Amino acid sequence: MTIQELTQTLNSHQLAYVNLELKNPQNGEYMLCAFHLIPGGTLNILQAACEVSAESSTGTNFLVNTETPFSKEMNALVYQVDLEKSIVYIAYPTRLFDRNGNIQNILTYIVGNVLGMKEINALKLLDVWFPPAMLEQYDGPSYTIDDMRKYLNVYGRPILGTIIKPKMGLTSAEYAEVCYDFWTGGGDFVKNDEPQADQDFCPYDKMVLHVKEAMDKSVKETGKKKVHSFNVSAADYETMIKRCEMIKNAGFEPGSYAFLIDGTTAGWMAVQTLRRKYPDVFIHFHRAGHGAFTRKENPIGFTVLILSKFARLAGASGIHTGTAGVGKMAGSPEDDITAAHGILYFASQGHIFHQSWATIPEKDENAEGLTKESAANHEILHDDSWRGIKKCCPIISGGLNPTLLKPFIDVMGNTDFITTMGAGCHAHPKGTKAGATALVQSCEAYLKGMDIHEYAKDHVELAEAIEFFEKKKK
Repeated sequence: MTIQELTQTLNSHQLAYVNLELKNPQNGEYMLCAFHLIPGGTLNILQAACEVSAESSTGTNFLVNTETPFSKEMNALVYQVDLEKSIVYIAYPTRLFDRNGNIQNILTYIVGNVLGMKEINALKLLDVWFPPAMLEQYDGPSYTIDDMRKYLNVYGRPILGTIIKPKMGLTSAEYAEVCYDFWTGGGDFVKNDEPQADQDFCPYDKMVLHVKEAMDKSVKETGKKKVHSFNVSAADYETMIKRCEMIKNAGFEPGSYAFLIDGTTAGWMAVQTLRRKYPDVFIHFHRAGHGAFTRKENPIGFTVLILSKFARLAGASGIHTGTAGVGKMAGSPEDDITAAHGILYFASQGHIFHQSWATIPEKDENAEGLTKESAANHEILHDDSWRGIKKCCPIISGGLNPTLLKPFIDVMGNTDFITTMGAGCHAHPKGTKAGATALVQSCEAYLKGMDIHEYAKDHVELAEAIEFFEKKKK
């Protein structure tokens, strides 16, 4: 059927949620969404799209007598349908959303009840476009990777990090010892793994104090600053804040700690609370649980790009974006690198929409200048934050090791990210310190334009890592 023929099949309820002649959807009044949609039951794609539009905005499955002329103005509208690709485009009036910068409120609309509708067999949110006036209502990141680079004095390369392994079971002292080994081996950044909390074998308060001691000792010995990302996810608001304050008051130098939040499981309220309460701290969004929504083979949910864009809008300083198939996790450059670029750059092309994060006109000469500076990986919005939303840092983890650093950089197209290698460092035959040194040497080889095998001839830790990890691939 043609789109004209499909339009003739709509009932009066569905007609209220479609406008295929909507003039200029990007006029600033709407947030735009593109869904891959396969209808279920007896509905055709346009009928199903209208039902999704209704359920995700003002309506339900029937017309109701309580509608008002104004409430109808808040209807989401199907404004375009790509029959060949089964993609439907829906425009959401921005006035629908909580004007206090509430991310969970938006997602409750667009990927809430609609994902459970019987009328669909597939519904995946592929991309979203935020108008400038909407961007201005949301926090965006405050403390960025640029701030972390200044603290660490690390430029022109990735920030080299690790996840402590085993992810659980080490005592507080054992955990701190592994941190010390990684830092003295040359690493920059250490993070709690996502389940780290206040377990009986690793009390949170002791872990914090021991990490502080280990950091102080490693800084003294190496002469270089270090950063630790603490998981502050908790059962309730008070406990989360108590953990933040415990870290803040433990004597750490500002800039030497980050707050990690399990954003998908803890919730957007926790993410935005941290951003608003601690604007001078790197807010580290771990995305545990995202695969239930984002995996390519899942017909219902949303993409990595969607999760990442909303993390940037919420104010996360960084979020895990995947290894683009280079590591152990499912992912591809199409998904993971599109997401990484979508949160890192001032303007980029998503799966569907070109998104500028400017809050001034995109064609303004200052906005155009910021876009060029961003594409060159230069720091922007330092003293003119009114002009846009700051960058959100891609955090790369999941099965990487020193032999895979350059392959990932080549796919990523830049070095403006944090890599957190777990077993890639701790499985080194000579232990964590040698694993960290091998990672540093791998990065040195990249910066010098040398093949790691050639560089390894004079760098024993890298040679041992190459022999170990390449043997494991066979």
